[in-house]
Amino acid sequence: MSVGVQKSYQDNQAHGIGKLFLVATPIGNLEDMTYRAIRILKEADIIAAEDTRQTRKLLTHYEITPAKLLSYHEHNKTASGPELIRFIIEGKNLALVSDAGLPAISDPGHDLVKLALGQGISVIPIPGANAALSALIVSGLATDQFQFIGFLPREHKDREAKLVQAQDYEGTLIMYESPHRLIKMLQSLLEVWGDRQVVLARELTKRYEEMARGSLSDVLTWLEEYPPIGEYCVVVEGANPELIREKKEAWWKELSLEAHVTHYEQQDQCSRKEAMKKVAKDRELSKRDVYQALL
Repeated sequence: MSVGVQKSYQDNQAHGIGKLFLVATPIGNLEDMTYRAIRILKEADIIAAEDTRQTRKLLTHYEITPAKLLSYHEHNKTASGPELIRFIIEGKNLALVSDAGLPAISDPGHDLVKLALGQGISVIPIPGANAALSALIVSGLATDQFQFIGFLPREHKDREAKLVQAQDYEGTLIMYESPHRLIKMLQSLLEVWGDRQVVLARELTKRYEEMARGSLSDVLTWLEEYPPIGEYCVVVEGANPELIREKKEAWWKELSLEAHVTHYEQQDQCSRKEAMKKVAKDRELSKRDVYQALL
C-alpha cells in the first residue's frame, strides 16, 4: 500500500524545498481579500499569475511589491509549469493566483498542482472568495448536495452529451458561462433536463450584483428583454427523484429502439425526428446516438 501524506508546515524544510501556495483573490470586491492571503503574497519569493496586468492592480491596491511576478496561463503552461516547479525545488516559495477566486478551479492551476505533487512539493490552500459557492448559497436551491460542472462544451453535440450524463443527478448543479453563450446553454438545459428552476448570478460581490431566479423557460423569456451582460454562475435545480424512479420503471424497456420511435410517431402523431428526440431523452442517449443506430 502506498499513501502520500502531506504535513504542510513540516515537509521539505530539511531539504530546502519551497512550497506552492494556492491563493484566493477577490471575485469582484477587493475587500474580500483575506489578511492571510495578503501576507502570503508579501512573503512569497515568486507570484505566478494568470494575467500579470490584472494581478498588478491587486498588488498595487494592497501595496504589495512582489519579489518576482511571472505569467502562468492556459497558453504557456506547458513551458512555464516545469520552470515554476524548478524554482520551488530550488527553495523558492511560490504563490499561484488566478484573475479571480480560487486557483485550479476551471483554470490551468490544476496542472501545476499535479506537477508539484509529482515532485513531492507541499501544496497549501489559502482560501477565500469563490464564485460557484457564493452563487449556490444565495440561490435558494438545495445546498446539502451539489455538483460543479464548470464550463460546458462549446459544440452542441458535446454539450448535449455532457448534460445527458448529469440529468439524473438529484443535487444542485453549478456551471459557469460567458454572456455570448448563455442563451444557447440555457436552451440546451431546457431541452435535455426539462423546465427546472434556475438562478443566474452575475457581477457577484460588485456594485451591480444581480440574481435572476425562475424556471428555465421564464428566464429565457426574461433574457429577451434583458440581454446577458458579464460572466454568469448558473445554478440549476437537481433532478426530481420521483421522475427518476418512474424512468427506471419505464414502459419502453422491452421495446426495441425502432419500436420505441414508432410508438411516439403513432401515439403522439409527431415527426420521426421529434420521435427520435423523445426516445433519446427517455433512454438518456444523445440524439446523435439514436439517429446513427437507426440509419
